[in-house]
Amino acid sequence: MTIQRFMIITSTLAASTLVSGQAHAQQELPEIVVRGASPLRAPWLQENLGPSAGVYGLDQAELTQTGGATLGAALSEKPGVSGSAFGPGANRPILRGLDNQRVRLQENGIGSMDVSSVGEDHGVPIDPLAAQRISILRGPFALRYGSFGIGGVIDAQNNRIPLPDTPEGARAETTTAISSVDAGREGSAIAQVRKGAYAVHADFYRRRAGDYRTPHGTQANSALDMTGMAFGGSYIHQSGFFGLSISRFESAYGIPGLESAQNRTRIDMQQTKILARGEQKLDGSAVESLRFWFGASRYGHNEDIVETGARKVMGVYNNDEAEGRMEALLRPVATPWGELKTIVGAQIGGQQLNTAGEAGGLLGPASARRNAAYAISELALSQRLTFIAGVRVEGASLRGYSVAFPANYLPTSDPLDEARAHVRKTPVSVSAGLRFDMPNDWKGRLNLQRTERAPDALELFAKGPHEATGTFEIGDPNLRKENAIGAEIGLSRDFGPLRIDAALFHTRYQGYIYKRITGNSCGEDFDTCVAGDGEELKQIAYDQRDARFTGAEFAARYEIMPIGPGTFGFDGQFDIVRARFADGANVPRIPPMRVGAGMFWSGAGISARLGLLHAFAQKRISDAEETPTSGYNLLRAELSYVTPIGAPADKRELTIGLTGTNLLNADVRLHTSFRKAEVLQPGRGVRAFVNVKF
Repeated sequence: MTIQRFMIITSTLAASTLVSGQAHAQQELPEIVVRGASPLRAPWLQENLGPSAGVYGLDQAELTQTGGATLGAALSEKPGVSGSAFGPGANRPILRGLDNQRVRLQENGIGSMDVSSVGEDHGVPIDPLAAQRISILRGPFALRYGSFGIGGVIDAQNNRIPLPDTPEGARAETTTAISSVDAGREGSAIAQVRKGAYAVHADFYRRRAGDYRTPHGTQANSALDMTGMAFGGSYIHQSGFFGLSISRFESAYGIPGLESAQNRTRIDMQQTKILARGEQKLDGSAVESLRFWFGASRYGHNEDIVETGARKVMGVYNNDEAEGRMEALLRPVATPWGELKTIVGAQIGGQQLNTAGEAGGLLGPASARRNAAYAISELALSQRLTFIAGVRVEGASLRGYSVAFPANYLPTSDPLDEARAHVRKTPVSVSAGLRFDMPNDWKGRLNLQRTERAPDALELFAKGPHEATGTFEIGDPNLRKENAIGAEIGLSRDFGPLRIDAALFHTRYQGYIYKRITGNSCGEDFDTCVAGDGEELKQIAYDQRDARFTGAEFAARYEIMPIGPGTFGFDGQFDIVRARFADGANVPRIPPMRVGAGMFWSGAGISARLGLLHAFAQKRISDAEETPTSGYNLLRAELSYVTPIGAPADKRELTIGLTGTNLLNADVRLHTSFRKAEVLQPGRGVRAFVNVKF
């Protein structure tokens, strides 16, 4: 089995991802390491990647350089990626204008098991400090993970369960960083030991930051404190492996905004998670290997405020969740059209969400069970043409408390009727892709998909105030499945001095689920709701309309000439998404068009880059609930130096670096944020880091 090293510059890869001022493949390029010619032939080493899957992301070196306390912060400047931007502690990624239930977040193939899709102020218990790579997946291989990946799957990968490619001996790594804009401090330590068939892993990280500065002063109540740790081990033998890990994540962060800052609103979050993973090769049968993933989590967070000088818990969320997946990798079969490789799998999952306090007013106790079967095949039609297809059938069963609201959503003299509800749906999704290799290292890809998604508990059973978004939310247990039919075509060149990736995509939604403004407003209880404005919270009802999303993404890098011991060049990026309902009205909170350019130099262990990202003003708004958002310019500078420590065979390495962000100290308000009018993004800042591998 060979190891291919190449950089995938894909449809939503930003200029800073394309290379932070780095040169030819012989030098240190940002990369994704793919082991084996196909994911179907590399079962445990890199099961996520497929030739037409649309996989891209950040490797560990880029994560160290970029920083960011959340997945949204780490990825938000990449084309096609934005964030909910509810503060440094809560910034859920948005892919191509799709958020929450349409973007699946996971760690090592298992879902994040949180409640971040229930509220934009809820953080994700995955810290980039613990990740070795963050990948974004689309296409047929994304069907493995469920219908919540209708917009894409973001997978944070690490070696908490040591894999068979774990090297013999002991390895360790530490990272320390400080940041000026928020007086931030962070540190992490990773240790890994393998001796023969046994391997163990341990990691610990901590980050603390104060209220960050903006061009107009300090953004009150934006501080955070995060801690995480994990321990795992594996038994590795000639024909497979089995491993377990246990991790703990704790986070306490403020919610910026006028009222929340005055009340010093804070979320205290904890999660304990157990993961298991394994694989067994089989001889003499049609099945080449069996592999499995399993995860179970206990998650909880309190939402509290300061009242009369003391902390008071206002809302409580507790989420117990488990998920398991088993796959069989079938032996390749010769067909008249080429070699056929197939994965068949089954996935099960269960969730119990309990709420109390104000959280119970929004959503009562709810449970969900999801079972699915899927198959993905790869057919080599020729040396240059590969076809991939997948199908997934899922059964979703959701239970909660449904309220029979009046048709006009205004109180009457009759009491509300609340009853236990049970909703069953059977989403069916199919996807197909082509990858074709052309002369001079050019590659083309085409992905087609029809994906169905069952509504989630909030969309079905919401029944009260949601302070984070300033809304009074009303669910609908009669919502249909959401159906998306989409196509993407792309062209890329991954090698040589000129590297380009371009993509066009279009998706039509039948029954797109959205928050419809009813025209009423409410206080904390339904009895306070009135027609028009007058109360604190806008009333919304979950509804469905047909919609279409169309967009384009582009990234390029050109190494112009050698200068001194290194190479000088330029890079650039572009992304745009337009989203409208069938009647021509704009879908709310869609990211603006962005364009960026930069120049880089890399050589002799030094990498430097200077880049400018311009976001245009977003004037395509939903009149009922939005206001236009001004454009902005983000100037970013990166400088790093890598040097070996001791003999090359020791594989010890020291990296030091600086990253300057928002160097123009621009006013940045994100159109995707519910609190853009109250919350500015961080102003000018410098981050310094030291990474040591030994």
